[in-house]
Amino acid sequence: MSAPGDDAPSRSERERSRSREHGDSAFQNQVRAARTEFEQHIGRARADFEQANERINARTGRNLFVAILIGVAIGVVVIGSLIFVKWVFVLFAIPVALLGVFELVRALQAAGRRVDVAPQLVAGAAVLAAGFLLDAGTHWVVVFAAVVTVIVWRLMAQMVSGESRRYGQVLSDVLISGFVQLYVPFLGSLLLILLREDGGEFWVLAMIAVVVGADTGAYAAGLAFGKHPMAPRISPKKTWEGFAGAGVVAMLVAVGFAWLLLGLPAWTGVIIGIVILGSATVGDLAESMIKRDLGIKDMSSWLPGHGGVLDRLDSILPSTVVALVLFHALSPLVMS
Repeated sequence: MSAPGDDAPSRSERERSRSREHGDSAFQNQVRAARTEFEQHIGRARADFEQANERINARTGRNLFVAILIGVAIGVVVIGSLIFVKWVFVLFAIPVALLGVFELVRALQAAGRRVDVAPQLVAGAAVLAAGFLLDAGTHWVVVFAAVVTVIVWRLMAQMVSGESRRYGQVLSDVLISGFVQLYVPFLGSLLLILLREDGGEFWVLAMIAVVVGADTGAYAAGLAFGKHPMAPRISPKKTWEGFAGAGVVAMLVAVGFAWLLLGLPAWTGVIIGIVILGSATVGDLAESMIKRDLGIKDMSSWLPGHGGVLDRLDSILPSTVVALVLFHALSPLVMS
């Protein structure tokens, strides 16, 4: 038989075990409570975030956060190619421009216009390649040949089809076919002409940065303060407050690039900012007029939060003209 005192350690051990179990249970309860409270905070924060996102989307018609992610990804490609190996930018720019041509042609076809996809893409690729590879005189010949080719192709296609269309409709199709080449490939090729110049990659980067800065400034200022429509019959969401925001950001970006990257006096940045702000605004409104005429909101939905490729190129394409002119006009002022 066990001595009476032999049960004392076992009772003590049982008490300590119960104490540990009680402590563990209390700790687990605290952990569960903390986790539940944390999950509730996360749920409320997610709900608040979704509500804010819905309000922003309703105000702007875009998914802001998806648009930012896509914009950052494109920006990395553009900046990296222009800074390190500029011919890589050509491999990016030409397919993007051709996607813009494809979007525009398909939108025109959906609206009942007779425009041919394949000739437009082939002619557009020739114009874009000529802008980077050939001299200025030959480039103009290629542009002329491209416009003539798509026009003649459309006339021949109309005759072969035997479709009954009025003279005015056929003439409209022919003019629109030529317009597609001048609007996207030709303006895009001017950017590649600028790119091949000595230091041209920095001018291309500066121009794109000013355009993006203006667009971002307009977006932010319009979202925060926009009350007075700028052109309600063309683009109802654009406001004068947004235009003011675009001007401020465009000017700051242009002055910074002129002084720090282009080697120009800081005051030239004001000129660059004003001129590119004007061309970007005209390009944006012009594409809005085209879309309104076609009865569409976006050229496509390939870029979530942005619309189509051409919806991102609308401000850049006309700005290539002024950027090329500014390059030749201001380059003599470069500080050694």
